[in-house]
Amino acid sequence: MRKLVERELTEEGPRRSAGAAPKRRSVTVNLAESPLTWLHARGHLTDRQFDAGERLRADYERANMAPSITMRWDPVRVDGGGGRDHGLTASERQIAAKARFDGAMAEAGPGLSDILWRVACAGEGLPAAEKALEWPVRSGKLVLKLALDRVAGFYRIT
Repeated sequence: MRKLVERELTEEGPRRSAGAAPKRRSVTVNLAESPLTWLHARGHLTDRQFDAGERLRADYERANMAPSITMRWDPVRVDGGGGRDHGLTASERQIAAKARFDGAMAEAGPGLSDILWRVACAGEGLPAAEKALEWPVRSGKLVLKLALDRVAGFYRIT
């Protein structure tokens, strides 16, 4: 099932809420892709928990921590790149995202970070994550919510 919406594309990624500023570039996002979106849409996660999970996933993706099996075809910048984005180069933004990700996972703790990584970053559904971790059925949702609450505190999401 696909639920496509159009979001404004910013340096940080797709913007969730449409502001008063005119749209410059946009991207179509499938909200049904993320297990967090599925849980949030059905009322199992609060807005704060959902935002924390999305921030964690965004840092995971910005840090380029996902396995890569093909050659990178990213454009090479002659001007050194990234001068407009808060004064950081692409490498510095990647290092900062990795530091935020590591801090958030440490805040979640060793018992909670397993399911948090599987669902928020790897995109596994709760049943698959519970099975892989050899947990009882329906226990993952409670543990995930606890982990997301801790991560929301790390990211200072109110």
